[in-house]
Amino acid sequence: MTGEKTIPLLPCRSIDETADFYRMLGFERTLRQTRPNPYTVVVKDDIELHFFGVDELDPENTYGTCIVIVPDTGELFEGFAAGMRAEHGRLLVSGIPRTTRPRKRANTGNRAGFSVVDPSGNVIRFFPAAEDAEQEPPPESRLGRTLAKAIVLGDSKGDAAQAARILDGTLAKAADEAPKRELVEALAYRAELAARLGDRDRVRELAARVEGVDLTEEERERLEAALAAVEELRRQMS
Repeated sequence: MTGEKTIPLLPCRSIDETADFYRMLGFERTLRQTRPNPYTVVVKDDIELHFFGVDELDPENTYGTCIVIVPDTGELFEGFAAGMRAEHGRLLVSGIPRTTRPRKRANTGNRAGFSVVDPSGNVIRFFPAAEDAEQEPPPESRLGRTLAKAIVLGDSKGDAAQAARILDGTLAKAADEAPKRELVEALAYRAELAARLGDRDRVRELAARVEGVDLTEEERERLEAALAAVEELRRQMS
């Protein structure tokens, strides 16, 4: 059988707040119902999300989540990011709502996924349909291996505090042993975790450490995305 379609049905504390958030990301509201029960639908291309209203919903403790498979997570993320910057003047990386950045995780194969947490705490997880043809080299250092574990904790499990703790431990003991690429990537991700945890001073400290790493032009080109992300965080937290 072909032609099946699965549509997630997620809780929300306000159908209008929810629709406004997804409209910022480029979705269109196609249904607004207030009776007999609050209900709304938002659509972007072939992505369709349905939401039902729940009184007294706590965004910090909801379990609403779904996976959305898309052709290109990088392109989709950039569109979402542009909407956030246009609406808020910045990328939303802390609090609720927020987003993570596309990155590969040790538990998802060679795929760069990212997550959006909406105003009701629902986690929408975006992954590409196909694995990346270009394989990342395996970690060369203890820090690189810790970074891989931290990304799973921080982005898949959503435990930013624990991810930060294990990265801090290895940064304190083994940062000097790591290749510059792995050091910058670890510092960049730790800065994102600091922003997610609301630690402005730590973001600025980590941004200064990244700036102090002596990189060649070739290394800067390869690390362009990580360096740009740290600089954006530094501006937001200054």
